[in-house]
Amino acid sequence: MNKLELESYKGVRDFYPEDYKILDYITSKWREVLKRYGFEEYTASILEPSELYQSKTSDEIVNEQTYNFVDRGNRNVTLRPEMTPTVTRMVAKKRREFSLPIKWFSVPNVFRYEQPQKGRLREHWQLNVDMFGISENSAEIEVIQIANDLMLSFGLTQNDFVIKINDRDIINRTFAELNLNEEQSKKLLRLIDKKDKINNFGEEAEKIIGQQFNYTPEIDTKLKKLIETLNSLGINNIVFDPLLVRGFDYYTGVVFEIFDTNPENKRAIFGGGRYDKLFEIFDQTPMPAVGFGMGDVTIKDVLEIRNLLPTFTPSAQIYLGNLDESVLIEAEKLAAELRKINVNVYLDFTDRKLKNKIERADKQGYRFFAAVGENEIKSKKLIIKDLKTGKEYKIKIAKIAKFISKML
Repeated sequence: MNKLELESYKGVRDFYPEDYKILDYITSKWREVLKRYGFEEYTASILEPSELYQSKTSDEIVNEQTYNFVDRGNRNVTLRPEMTPTVTRMVAKKRREFSLPIKWFSVPNVFRYEQPQKGRLREHWQLNVDMFGISENSAEIEVIQIANDLMLSFGLTQNDFVIKINDRDIINRTFAELNLNEEQSKKLLRLIDKKDKINNFGEEAEKIIGQQFNYTPEIDTKLKKLIETLNSLGINNIVFDPLLVRGFDYYTGVVFEIFDTNPENKRAIFGGGRYDKLFEIFDQTPMPAVGFGMGDVTIKDVLEIRNLLPTFTPSAQIYLGNLDESVLIEAEKLAAELRKINVNVYLDFTDRKLKNKIERADKQGYRFFAAVGENEIKSKKLIIKDLKTGKEYKIKIAKIAKFISKML
């Protein structure tokens, strides 16, 4: 029998406790900001019918990057590569029951079969933010405000990132002037979306449209007003980028992307836009919709480069070590008593020497340590050692929660 590999599937991650703390920190920040804006959290299954992605998601994702299989009922199933079609399906299913506008967010894991590289894996966790029912640019304004606040919540400043913005209407007008058909328009959009990754953009564009592609549009009044409004709200790092298109076919209006300005990581971090017509794939009338997605991998890279990830502490607030086996049961009872008064306790019930238990607690980042012996059990008091300062405090068990709260 062949030995099983110890490595995880290529392009995905095992989250050991120290890794999961980083993911938990990132997702907690996401939830904190979105709840501040009154958004409600939802979720859904990672499995979707494959046809959900075949009409409006980009051809590259559908044909090259999705994980597809046929289930036992002979149905084509896909592991979701993104969340926008799913949330659109959910809203479409019950749209008559909802009072508009709808403001929702989710933190799903999504899957794409692509070459793993810096900033890109085959599975990642993604914040999805969506607003339905508002056709005015107040929806774009709030969504971009949220995107800006998310970046600031991690300790970044507006000098650390730039918000590039464009409008698909500007691009569509240019395509109409060039008399491009639907297939040419799709191919040219794909090419523009990849412009930074190819060296012969002009040649490839000419192959698609049959003429030289001269594209230097000016910002229109609608987009200019949007940027001015965002500036008045203190968001001053916005720039018009006429070649920003976003790769998905379902975008219909304003699109935006947040770019890192650090020379070591000059890339798009996340983005989104307006997608009013996506409801048409469910044979329903369009509904105004604006949203974006932000991945944990890219924001982690941004924070690591700037040393902005916090130092994480253990989940327990105090490390208890029994002095010998004879008091183990009493130490268990004492730990249970502390937990009842909302003190998180790690109990080391091994036969390690006291010195080794203290060293282990210190190495693992615990702030407080206390030994449990017969005297502590009888007196109902613990001598708590502050491993940060070396000081010791004799505290009644009933007052330990208050002591720890005051010290932390």
